[in-house]
Amino acid sequence: MLKRLYVLTFIFVSVSISLNAQQNNAKISVEDIWEKYEFVPRSVPGFNFQNDGKHYTRLEENKIKQYDLTTGQFTNDIFDASSVSENSEFNGKMDDYTFSKDENKILIKTETESIYRRSTRANFYVWDKSNNTLTTVEKEGKQRYTSFSDDAKKVAFVRGNNMYYKNLINGEITQMTPDGEFNSIINGSADWVYEEEFSIAKAFEWSPDGNKIAFLRFDESEVKEFTMTLYNRDLYPEYETFKYPKVGEKNAVVSVHVFDIRSGKTTKVDTGNEPDMYFPRIKWTLDSNKLCVFKMNRHQNELELLLADATTGRTSVMLKEMNKYYIDITDDMTFLEDGKCFIWTSERDGFNHIYMYELDGKLKRQLTKGNFDVTSFYGVDEKRKTIYYQAAEESPMERQIYSLSFKGKKKKKITPAKGTNRTQWSSNFDYYVNTHSTLNSPATYTVYENSGKEVRVIEDNAGMKTTQQNYGWNNFEFFNVPIEGGEKLNGWMLKPADFDPNKKYPVFMYVYGGPGSQTVNDSWGGFNNWWYQMLAQNGYIVVSVDNRGTGARGQEFKKMTYLELGKYETMDQISAAKYLGGQAYVDAERIGIFGWSYGGYMSSLCLFKGADVFKSAIAVAPVTNWKWYDTIYTERYMRTEKENESGYKDNSPVNFTDLMKGKYLLVHGVADDNVHFQNTAEMVNALIRSNKQFDTYFYPNRNHGIYGGTTRLHLYNKMTDFIYENL
Repeated sequence: MLKRLYVLTFIFVSVSISLNAQQNNAKISVEDIWEKYEFVPRSVPGFNFQNDGKHYTRLEENKIKQYDLTTGQFTNDIFDASSVSENSEFNGKMDDYTFSKDENKILIKTETESIYRRSTRANFYVWDKSNNTLTTVEKEGKQRYTSFSDDAKKVAFVRGNNMYYKNLINGEITQMTPDGEFNSIINGSADWVYEEEFSIAKAFEWSPDGNKIAFLRFDESEVKEFTMTLYNRDLYPEYETFKYPKVGEKNAVVSVHVFDIRSGKTTKVDTGNEPDMYFPRIKWTLDSNKLCVFKMNRHQNELELLLADATTGRTSVMLKEMNKYYIDITDDMTFLEDGKCFIWTSERDGFNHIYMYELDGKLKRQLTKGNFDVTSFYGVDEKRKTIYYQAAEESPMERQIYSLSFKGKKKKKITPAKGTNRTQWSSNFDYYVNTHSTLNSPATYTVYENSGKEVRVIEDNAGMKTTQQNYGWNNFEFFNVPIEGGEKLNGWMLKPADFDPNKKYPVFMYVYGGPGSQTVNDSWGGFNNWWYQMLAQNGYIVVSVDNRGTGARGQEFKKMTYLELGKYETMDQISAAKYLGGQAYVDAERIGIFGWSYGGYMSSLCLFKGADVFKSAIAVAPVTNWKWYDTIYTERYMRTEKENESGYKDNSPVNFTDLMKGKYLLVHGVADDNVHFQNTAEMVNALIRSNKQFDTYFYPNRNHGIYGGTTRLHLYNKMTDFIYENL
């Protein structure tokens, strides 16, 4: 999904903050950011809460260590991978772990290989705490998505596109599906486009009683293939070929099945005879014979929740959602312990809100109401009859956490601090850890009791605040951009520390702008914000503006770009640039723009359609024609090219290269499995046809994120030089 790649950050493990700036207001360099990593704030890894709600575990020093949440004190080594010697297959190193529901067994993951964004394969082992034994799950090859049944007597996994389960009592492995085949049939794991656009990789679920497994089967035999070229210093390059459905082409044919452990039989769920349907989620109710299946049409504006009988496969419609634009799929569904109701989120009233429904689809009550979006649903506290959620109620740029009773009453704002708050709750909701930051202050991590009483501060990032002082951090400021029709767009601006309103400054704009996204948030921004600080130190004003189509301002604001992706977003960015150019302190002849992924698409359109406004643009990994992107994402917003020819023609950058006047830097990873290098190759062809000069940087074997080794250092040095030379 393009939306998930607008963040230009890289994940680093075990980095410490360097506080060795020799003097206050030291000059920031690209090397400081991307080679020395001077600006990495201290973070707190996610909490793996245990059943008692007070203790949590972490993977540290190749051990599973247990801590007391309220004190932070280490209490116990639950598992030490390096001390295991009786299992000769285990290499003694641990990548990840999962407890069984009763916490008496632990699934150990090792030798992990990445496949795509969310998918991996690895070797798995089961540690039995009762007898201190480590058992190999499967010796025939690495597995995917190995998972305990709720009773911890079995594990299920995918290998070679087939599904298996292992009986942990007698060690017997049973193959559940016979027809898995590479680039043809996939059982129990998602294909590329489901993984990318519906955010799922594992495509099977254990029933609550551990006797059934529901899974998706993908027949992708008719899906066309895409090939990437990898250069590995051999005589001939390596070619990686995978199934990738582009706009208007055939998707995989997906079906839903239930395997019964006791009978060994597989039942196909009756999902109807309509062609081209999506099944983005399957979720068991609390009844092990009732499975909920999400069924969505290809236009993605109709969603049915089917309630399936797991024994017969018969279904009934539990709830139907319809939208005049499209429906976003989330995991915001929880079945209540009474077995009669479930919690659900929807934009049906124009904003994303939380609802309670009965299993027959009857609305019991709308729990949250108002002209704001619920932005995260944290869960259901059955003991207190309370739900917890995050919302942009006070401002689209802020996030606060709230609690609310099952009756939609007793609403309480849990987090009073302005800015952005995110919480993680203990398993019994007795405690929560709140992460709070603003655009100008790094995250603090604090433990609270459910009542709101502060227990302790885990991390206050005082070191990063000192680093900000040492390097002369200048605060970002929020502002509004008025556009036609009376609407105001949210933006932030970073000025040089020695800003003089009587001088004229060049402006460098950063854009993402994709559906539901935001770059203008009151939250800490990572490495790129330090790069912007560096540019400000060198005399640039840096700006970002959230155009129409972005999130946290209701459905109409977000979805008004439907069928016209790029049109209104580009108009808004051009309007913002003109507005800035009209300020006395801005040099209107020196405004540039930069974006990555959807942002690269936007920066390209802005340079071409706003040729008299923008002097330069940097486009990293851009879509240059929507017909080259995948089915699920593109058709959700644009339908097919056949249905919406003008939408594609009028909003694809390759069609407007003849308008270009400014300087253009085009960057792409050659091994980008998401936005294919094809987009940039065709853009280059269009620029040549238009006889336009441009700069290009290609990164062999790098994917959509363009990282690894010195890659980011190399890229940001080039982009910085390009800005200095052309703005």
